[in-house]
Amino acid sequence: MLAVPEMGLPGLYIGSSPERSPVPSPPGSPRTQESCGIAPLTPSQSPKPEARAPQQASFSVVVAIDFGTTSSGYAFSFASDPEAIHMMRKWEGGDPGVAHQKTPTCLLLTPEGAFHSFGYTARDYYHDLDPEEARDWLYFEKFKMKIHSTTDLTLKTQLEAVNGKKMPALEVFAHALRFFKEHALQELREQCPSLPERDTVRWVLTVPAIWKQPAKQFMREAAYLAGLVSREDAEQLLIALEPEAASVYCRKLRLHQLMDLSGRTPGGGRLGERRSIDSSFRHAREQLRRSRHSRTFLVESGVGELWAEMQAGDRYMVADCGGGTVDLTVHQLEQPHGTLKELYKASGGPYGAVGVDLAFEQLLCRIFGEDFIATFKRQRPAAWVDLTIAFEARKRTAGPHRAGALNISLPFSFIDFYRKQRGHNVETALRRSSVNFVKWSSQGMLRMSCEAMNELFQPTVNGIIQHIEALLARPEVQGVKLLFLVGGFAESAVLQHAVQAALGARGLRVVVPHDVGLTILKGAVLFGQAPGVVRVRRSPLTYGVGVLNRFVDGRHPPDKLLVRDGRRWCTDVFERFVAAEQSVALGEEVRRSYCPARPGQRRVLINLYCCAAEDARFITDPGVRKCGALSLELEPADGGRDSTGAAPGRREIRAAMQFGDTEIKVTAVDVSTNRSVRAAIDFLSN
Repeated sequence: MLAVPEMGLPGLYIGSSPERSPVPSPPGSPRTQESCGIAPLTPSQSPKPEARAPQQASFSVVVAIDFGTTSSGYAFSFASDPEAIHMMRKWEGGDPGVAHQKTPTCLLLTPEGAFHSFGYTARDYYHDLDPEEARDWLYFEKFKMKIHSTTDLTLKTQLEAVNGKKMPALEVFAHALRFFKEHALQELREQCPSLPERDTVRWVLTVPAIWKQPAKQFMREAAYLAGLVSREDAEQLLIALEPEAASVYCRKLRLHQLMDLSGRTPGGGRLGERRSIDSSFRHAREQLRRSRHSRTFLVESGVGELWAEMQAGDRYMVADCGGGTVDLTVHQLEQPHGTLKELYKASGGPYGAVGVDLAFEQLLCRIFGEDFIATFKRQRPAAWVDLTIAFEARKRTAGPHRAGALNISLPFSFIDFYRKQRGHNVETALRRSSVNFVKWSSQGMLRMSCEAMNELFQPTVNGIIQHIEALLARPEVQGVKLLFLVGGFAESAVLQHAVQAALGARGLRVVVPHDVGLTILKGAVLFGQAPGVVRVRRSPLTYGVGVLNRFVDGRHPPDKLLVRDGRRWCTDVFERFVAAEQSVALGEEVRRSYCPARPGQRRVLINLYCCAAEDARFITDPGVRKCGALSLELEPADGGRDSTGAAPGRREIRAAMQFGDTEIKVTAVDVSTNRSVRAAIDFLSN
């Protein structure tokens, strides 16, 4: 089958064999404005993908930044001792009695837009500002969700501060990443003064697995702007998927580092089969001794006590319950090297802890009125932040078996502002409202029953459980018996109890790491040291390009027929690179060869299309959309001759795309000169 891309430039050629004749691209074909100016040399039918070992950058230390919706932090480990993970210093400020190994994802900029502070420092400084002065400062919190919820994300997307002012999202994220970069490098210099600064650090950024390619590229662009790495050293930055990072870390854990919500000892034996821990270790150690890659097994796998109970082929699920989203992944353990295989594409949704915060805000709207809450947030932004902090502190103490009521302090400015706006006090508002489970205490606080607090959790918790149950029903993941509950929201006793009650009865063993809020951060460090640990992933979407194929009567619809120079072509054919749900190994390549349309052409573009369906035939089918562009930057030919000194014929550019990594990657080579061609896929300029 012959194929030519959908283009509007003349002089396009296909084929590398004598029977393939030159075919000019029809200028009247659909989407001719979306020109790429190249033609494929390879047939439409994809050649068998080839696997190539990914090239690893040199580094002395891995620094991982867990950039969360509600809290963030960094950790690092040295290449000389990869499993010795160093947590960042304890943060200054914050809430009494809380371990500050992370800091709130809060950014404060001056009225002029310059960086002022991040984390607890930003929150506390903003809290202390005069109410009138605070209206001019730009305070951002929980802004990570914007990247997930924006359907048309670009480099120009704006973020709104709590005072209503807007700023480019890329700058906001870059400010935050630059803060972590400077903190981490300062700590590294103090711990290891002899550490060279250049080409020393491999950076790892965590993102939800359900994020699409534009959001991942956005984080990379923010890292470039923040100076973590340069575009020329792009391989020094890895994007880690949060539930994958948690999975990598959970494999290292010992029994005393886990809590089994069923109440039984985590090491009580393998589900479905009783095996002693000692015999499991002997089995694992024997495999290690026999392995020719014993060091790889040690670095990438390790043998945790719980993991020693598992055997090759065992399946488990990781539910990353964070501030903004829940992220689910299902892995299968592979032996002898302990690598992981993804069994179903990452799934999840907006069921993070902020859903409880939104439920509380809706409760306040029912009591005091939506218009008042909106006005208060706009005119007293610092006081609104104080109120959310007070609620957060009580939210953390909520539990399914708590007996006493919870008191939530209202800022004085809230009480005063309400009286001035409404002409009566908040106690009167509570009496007049239809909310009878929230009372006013004499200490000036909202007094909420435990049942009322737990009700605020229910929509979010139910969403998480329903999503887990839906995933467990998939035929691809049958046999899963173990669920790791991780992420900051997994610290909640309300969530833990609800998940165990709903899923424990089904025979699912629910396990929570003791340092559950740091699981992703520590796992990201381990992933940075050995990114090949996840060997196989599932493509979340179908990707391909639009091409012209020879028209076949009875196979192609008549409205797709295009006749040009006596030849019959089918337009808008969707040539698939990879299908949704297809298993793709790390380093596996999909290769295509292209020929520039004109001599001396310096840049070519190929539009990429994607869809959720596996069987789309045309780029005009419902659900198929243009999602990005493959760009190839060509150097001028050397005097019109190739590397052998012979006059070249058509110029062939061979592109290789990888869909098995955490990001879609592309490389390209000019076949005539054997030189690399600058290649990139842009998902943000669509």
